[in-house]
Amino acid sequence: MWFAGAARRRPMAGRPAALQLGFDLRPGMRVGLYGGSFNPAHEGHAHVAETARRRLGLDRVIWLVSPQNPLKSSHETASLAERMEGVRRVVSGRSMIVSDAETRFGSQYTIDTLRALKARFPGVHFVWIMGADSLATFHRWRGWTQIMAEVPVAVVSRPWISLKSRFSPAARRFAHARAPSQQARLLPGADPPRWVFLTGPLNFQSSSALRERMRQGGA
Repeated sequence: MWFAGAARRRPMAGRPAALQLGFDLRPGMRVGLYGGSFNPAHEGHAHVAETARRRLGLDRVIWLVSPQNPLKSSHETASLAERMEGVRRVVSGRSMIVSDAETRFGSQYTIDTLRALKARFPGVHFVWIMGADSLATFHRWRGWTQIMAEVPVAVVSRPWISLKSRFSPAARRFAHARAPSQQARLLPGADPPRWVFLTGPLNFQSSSALRERMRQGGA
C-alpha cells in the first residue's frame, strides 16, 4: 500500500543515464516541470502547460512522463514509449520538451526528481506545474510538503474541480504562501514555499474519458 509522508533523500550518483537527459538548461532560465502519467495525453494537458508557460513567462516546459504513477493502477497504464509519443502529438513549439527523466534518474516520486534536476542544473529557476485536479489530491503525494519547500508551484484551473481544489488540504496548509495571480510572472524567481492559482478558459478533455471511449471503440 502507498502512504503519503516525508521522503528520504535518495542518492542519484552512479547513474550514468542521469547525465544524458536529452535536453540542456542554462543558469537563469525559467523552466516549468509538468509531471504525470499522461495516460493518454490530451488537449487538456496541453492547455495546462501552455497556460503556465504564457502566464509565468517560462523559457521551457518539460513534460516529465512518469514510468508509473504510484497513485494509479498499472493495469490500465500504457507503456512509457506509447505515452511519450502521445505527449509529442499534443505539444507544439521548441519550448515544450518531452522527457523520460524520471526513468533515467530511477526516481519513483516527484520529490526525488526535483532534487535531482536542481542538482543537475544549478541556477535554473524551476516551477512545478499541475492542474487543479492534482492539487485536490496533492496531500497524498509522497513528500508533498517537501515539494512545496523545494520549488514554487503553479496550479492551473481545470473543469469541475477548481473550487474543491482551492479548499483542499494542501491549499489550506499553504494558504499563507499563495501569491495573487497578478504576480504570476514573479513566481519562477520566488523563494518557496510560494504558489499561484491560475484561472482562465477551461478545457474539458480528461484522460479517464478518453480511456473509456477507447474501451468502447470510439474515436
